[in-house]
Amino acid sequence: MHWILLRGLTREQAHWGDFPELLRSAFPEHQFHTVDLPGTGTLFRDDSPGSIPEIRRRVCDQVKHIPRPFSLLALSMGGMVALDWAQHAAPGELQHLVLINSSSGFSPFWKRMRPMAWPNLVRLLARRELFHRERDILRLTSNREVPLALSKSWYSIQRQRPVSYRTAVSQLRAAARYRPQERRPMPDALLLASKGDRIVHWGCSAELEQRWCWTLRLHPDAGHDLPLDEPDWVVRQIAAWLPQ
Repeated sequence: MHWILLRGLTREQAHWGDFPELLRSAFPEHQFHTVDLPGTGTLFRDDSPGSIPEIRRRVCDQVKHIPRPFSLLALSMGGMVALDWAQHAAPGELQHLVLINSSSGFSPFWKRMRPMAWPNLVRLLARRELFHRERDILRLTSNREVPLALSKSWYSIQRQRPVSYRTAVSQLRAAARYRPQERRPMPDALLLASKGDRIVHWGCSAELEQRWCWTLRLHPDAGHDLPLDEPDWVVRQIAAWLPQ
């Protein structure tokens, strides 16, 4: 089975860190492909579209070489792209869907972006000193102690493939406008959320669970970047959910 991994707002494939390798070790019969959203990572020179459907179309263009069916594992805004993908996929194109700390227009704006996160986010986007900005992004998205080496790693990523202020604003606009279709795209999907998430309220995942009878698993205290804070827990939830 082939999996496509999508990150969130202003983040790229390198921000997964060791998580893809952990997945490959846990599921050696599967193949995992990290793919960047336009305007980030290997595509940092590209413009970012102002809507989730257009971002999804651009991502689909990148993966035409991957055999179908494949599965999607997506974090935060990447989860919006994955959900939109699932609702527009051709028959037999997608097999499994895992959404992590994501949100949608089904939830009120104050759950999609917690009020306490807005001033921090605006300050971070305006900050020009890269090392401190990346360190503070980590402190906002993680509920664990942030090692200096990790801050340096994220600083290096931004130095090599800088995400522009224009891309960040465009992605924020796309996320704020996104509302899925009413129809359930798949019989089941795995929703992973953190009660300790200080950016997106876990109730956004609970809304999808209640609306479409999907599977929800909650972590009690991890941050928004759940694969960073609790990667082993994420892998265990996927292993328990996947058909044997």
